[in-house]
Amino acid sequence: MIKVFKIALFFALMLCTTVQLYAQTTIAIKNGEKWFGGAVNDAHLMPFADGYSLNMYGDTRGNQAAPLLVSTKGRFIWSEEPFKFTFQKNSLVISDVKGALVIDSAGKNLREAFKNAAKRFFPSKNKLPDTFLFSKPQYNTWIELVYNQNQKDILNYAHAIIDNGFPPGVIMIDDNWADYYGRFDFRADRFSNATAMVDTLHSLGFKVMLWVSPFVSPDTEVFRELLDKKLLLFDNGGDTTKTWAKADKPAIISWWNGYSSVMDFTNPEAITWFRGRLDHMVNTYHLDGFKFDAGDADFYPATALSYKKATPNEHSRLWAELGLFYPLNEYRAMWKMGGQPLVQRLRDKKHNWEDLQKLIPHLTTAGLLGYQFTCPDMIGGGEYGSFIGKDKLDEQLVVRSAQCSALMPMMQFSVAPWRVLSKPSLAAVKKAVEIRAKYTPYIMQLVKASAASGEPIARSMEYEFPNQGFANAQGQFMLGSKYLVAPMVATGNTKTVFLPKGTWQNDLGKKVKGPAKIEIEVAADRLPVFELLKN
Repeated sequence: MIKVFKIALFFALMLCTTVQLYAQTTIAIKNGEKWFGGAVNDAHLMPFADGYSLNMYGDTRGNQAAPLLVSTKGRFIWSEEPFKFTFQKNSLVISDVKGALVIDSAGKNLREAFKNAAKRFFPSKNKLPDTFLFSKPQYNTWIELVYNQNQKDILNYAHAIIDNGFPPGVIMIDDNWADYYGRFDFRADRFSNATAMVDTLHSLGFKVMLWVSPFVSPDTEVFRELLDKKLLLFDNGGDTTKTWAKADKPAIISWWNGYSSVMDFTNPEAITWFRGRLDHMVNTYHLDGFKFDAGDADFYPATALSYKKATPNEHSRLWAELGLFYPLNEYRAMWKMGGQPLVQRLRDKKHNWEDLQKLIPHLTTAGLLGYQFTCPDMIGGGEYGSFIGKDKLDEQLVVRSAQCSALMPMMQFSVAPWRVLSKPSLAAVKKAVEIRAKYTPYIMQLVKASAASGEPIARSMEYEFPNQGFANAQGQFMLGSKYLVAPMVATGNTKTVFLPKGTWQNDLGKKVKGPAKIEIEVAADRLPVFELLKN
């Protein structure tokens, strides 16, 4: 009996190896093995090809990331700290490791690799974000108003949503609602009565979120208060021996809106202060939640001094923890918070077909990193720079973007479809919303199940149908285990769909036997969906 136990222990250790802080670890890639993970914003480059390299220390590619790699052969690599990984011919090279490295070979496929990693390192907390984010569309004021957020136009936007036949949902008031960053009150020159505005939005059936960031505008009243209390990140002035206790100069961070100081959430008093301001906004203006923007690891200099020593990635993770106090939340940058009831939106995409084609691989890869409560970017694109100078948007792109989002865990509008589309195109977008409503009960079942199991809601084909040749499939995804969703993500009206083994029925009622590669015609208002009737 003792001998049998020793043999079992030996094989268990062989399947899961913890490597200590070696300068470099080289892992031989198995025949046919494909790898995913690291940074969501590079998911269109996955499975990784020879030559790909990323050092995750201070670089999460402007979106969700995690110190996790998973393979189609059931292996996963995890560390509590960021590391660098490089694919060189038939090897995966791990270097610049800051913590113990776990290499696990217990699984047989991509799904088992994910589940084994999640169970050990980021088990789902069986808690949900506000389910209104899933059950109804979301509407962000960004593309319509950009930096001119104001009471009149926000109310006009909300009324237009309803007047044009769209259902009310979550409305997100974006950046530049305050006098400056760090001040938590609506600016009086644009909001005559913000509380009344929010109350009106509630009466129309909306819940209201507000954009916030960890930045504080320098040389302001709030900045001076936080500096005096040492609740900001500090600059070491080039002196690597300087301690936080002796620091007196705040770190000034360059970001997309200029230069600001940034909160130091390693300090419990900073968390208390910031939560106090958020709660003030909720209590005073009747807000329902917050869009937590920025917080990217690369906004925290490695040389900065904080109350407690932390990597740039850890600073990013601490920003994420604030969202746990507000069920109606959204994040765009994230580090090592898999399994938590936090909503993850893909980073801003441009108004072009190339970026539309990234939505599926990016969203499904977020699920592989433990971020199951995912939202694609704004329909038609959320990168406002790509809208500048465009007299006319690509109507087909907006329609196909809406269809691509319709059966993802969430769908979010920003550019007003009724403003930029012709009547036929607008009707097609509204039909996509109606399609979502039809599948919403199933989506809500998946959301609740995902909170318990941690499994993705939107899944890659390889995840749901391992070892059937789907590792490179980026134009379709599974909604749970029942529906294959194959939206048009390119110009034209012809789509190639790859069906796994089983009997499938498409959205037009036709049955198809898989495995099969089929060419289908996709009308302007059609979202192809295939229901798995029998494995």
